[in-house]
Amino acid sequence: MAHVITRPCCNDGTCVAVCPVNCIHPTPDEPDFLTAEMLYIDPDTCIDCGACVDECPVNAIFPDDQLEAKDEPYLQINADYYKDHDVEGGLVRHPKPPQLPEGQELRVAIVGAGPAAFYAAEELVKKRQIHVDMFDRLPTPYGLVRAGVAPDHAKTKGVESTFGTVEKKRNFTYHLNVEVGTHITGDELRERYGAVLYAVGAPHDRRLGIEGEYLDGSIAATDFVAWYNGHPDYTDHTFDLSAERAVVIGNGNVALDVARILVSDPDQLARTDIADHALEALRASSVREVVVMGRRGIEHGAFTNSEFLSLTELDGVDIVMPDELVLSADAEAAEADGSLDSVIATKVRLAREFADRPRGGDRRIVFEFLTSPTSIVGSDGVEKVAFVRNRYIDDGKIEATDETGEVDAGMVVRSVGYRGRPVPGLPFDDDRAVVPNDDSRVLDAPGGAVVPGLYVAGWIKRGPTGGIGRNRYCGEEAAKAIIADFADGTVTNPDLDASDVVELVTSRGAHRVDLDGWKAIDAVERDAGKQAGRRRVKLVTVEALEAAAHVSADS
Repeated sequence: MAHVITRPCCNDGTCVAVCPVNCIHPTPDEPDFLTAEMLYIDPDTCIDCGACVDECPVNAIFPDDQLEAKDEPYLQINADYYKDHDVEGGLVRHPKPPQLPEGQELRVAIVGAGPAAFYAAEELVKKRQIHVDMFDRLPTPYGLVRAGVAPDHAKTKGVESTFGTVEKKRNFTYHLNVEVGTHITGDELRERYGAVLYAVGAPHDRRLGIEGEYLDGSIAATDFVAWYNGHPDYTDHTFDLSAERAVVIGNGNVALDVARILVSDPDQLARTDIADHALEALRASSVREVVVMGRRGIEHGAFTNSEFLSLTELDGVDIVMPDELVLSADAEAAEADGSLDSVIATKVRLAREFADRPRGGDRRIVFEFLTSPTSIVGSDGVEKVAFVRNRYIDDGKIEATDETGEVDAGMVVRSVGYRGRPVPGLPFDDDRAVVPNDDSRVLDAPGGAVVPGLYVAGWIKRGPTGGIGRNRYCGEEAAKAIIADFADGTVTNPDLDASDVVELVTSRGAHRVDLDGWKAIDAVERDAGKQAGRRRVKLVTVEALEAAAHVSADS
């Protein structure tokens, strides 16, 4: 018997370190780790010790004889990875950490409260000499885990337990509902903290650059996801769901999330932590078909196999594939001789299995590969999407053909990626839409000199690539840079301490939420969820969150 990693895998790598036979790959020191969809257990090497089960923060690992029916495909997915990846037994060794200066302390401010921020904080608070203050403009922490992970992926949100452990450390302090740049400036942070780490994400959507992109009914996936997840900035948004067909442009995980939410049974969504206003709108929705449009072929689908496979869990929804799955010449040749990359091979196999499944549902998701939108057509709002078919040419590149067409639609969701925006007080690389950095250390310009004491992590550091697991590695990398600089004396505490921060931000209008306040919010939401048979019922306005945060203080 072996253990199997399933869909909720967040790639955070904690399971790797405890495996006594090194059967979980890719490991953080392997090149594949940075781009891996998930981690995989080698069934031939696993000794069934179960150490990984206890370490997994999202409960994604199971003995192969205890898998639910929906997770049985992961037996093959785990095994497939090792068709073209070698594994050698042995313990994973970690380098000896640097020695911190005796008798000295370091204050670190982290701006942002998402996964990269928390994984950096987790590494930093292990050092008793380091105190972390975490700032976020929202009254709630956890960033995209709360406001980005789809509500029907509850297990993935299990990483919150890891974050919950960090926030309880004595050398950790929350300053939630405090906006850096409004209630306290970046310069004022640098005057009070030896190191300032920005982990502020990439909150803007990329543009299509086509005619009609801003018609009514053409929306950014970033907005739609934030709306159904109850982000306070998007509570008042409304979306017209009166048409029977919607088009999602893009084929990453977010595109599949949006498609899935649009055609999911509202009664199933009612068991999740989806925002109540979104659930009400989806109950009244007329959408019965979602077309997912990707400019390249299935082999280049940006969605993970786990997200793809999760579509099988949709009751009453047909998954429709093109009549022919076109691969590039190189991919066809590799598939024929058995050398096609195992992850891509799995993606192709799953697509063919979808194509062979019987249909009969009253809703459907239709995949259109090698298809690029050329314009969004309509007078007062979206009416059609015009497109051109693409074809593969040499080296897997694509070019447009003469075949064009239109598809009727009342809604278009643009899901072609996220983009970072400039952070006040920090240099910015406009070409890459990131803060220029070298190993997490901020540079004064792309390719320039290091700015001592300033650091970045997450999407604002490397661009919008990778999920929770990649952010763990990125956050830890930033923490290690801070620790190394503290150890060698590059960063030290400034003369001014941080004891006046609470008074300062309060005087400028911040209704600061501390750990007790966040616990009060969490308790209110969970109690409401318990009564409704849900994980939690989210409070979705700043006013409601502030009121809940101060319940304990007022009682």
